[in-house]
Amino acid sequence: MDNGTNAGPVNLAKKILVVEDEQYLRDLYVELLKEDGYEVASAIDGEIAYDLITKNSYDLVLLDLVMPRMPGIALLKKLSDQDHLRKQKLKIVVLTNLGQDTVIAEAISFGVRGYIIKSDVTPDKILSEVKYYLAQP
Repeated sequence: MDNGTNAGPVNLAKKILVVEDEQYLRDLYVELLKEDGYEVASAIDGEIAYDLITKNSYDLVLLDLVMPRMPGIALLKKLSDQDHLRKQKLKIVVLTNLGQDTVIAEAISFGVRGYIIKSDVTPDKILSEVKYYLAQP
């Protein structure tokens, strides 16, 4: 159990789920967030993410859209159909390289809080975006 000696008190209770099929990026995001004091879990696809979301509580989910087995949009639809988004007041931010307006609109229709294009952000920018979305009601 973390006694908080390496993290600021703001992040101690914040749990983040990173859903990313590319191992390099998943490891990068997990390490980056852990170093900033967050409690982080990860999933390589939507099926694993769905299982984790239904069994745990997260303050924020960073969700890739293009993944094997269950893509991000399918996960959003399943969570929406099962009413998990409303019940958990789940904050989901899409983190993907798909920037087409139709894809963005579909993700937003499921209630995602934000949309980050992976190729447009630095690790510092991801941290600032995470802090921004966690601060939102």
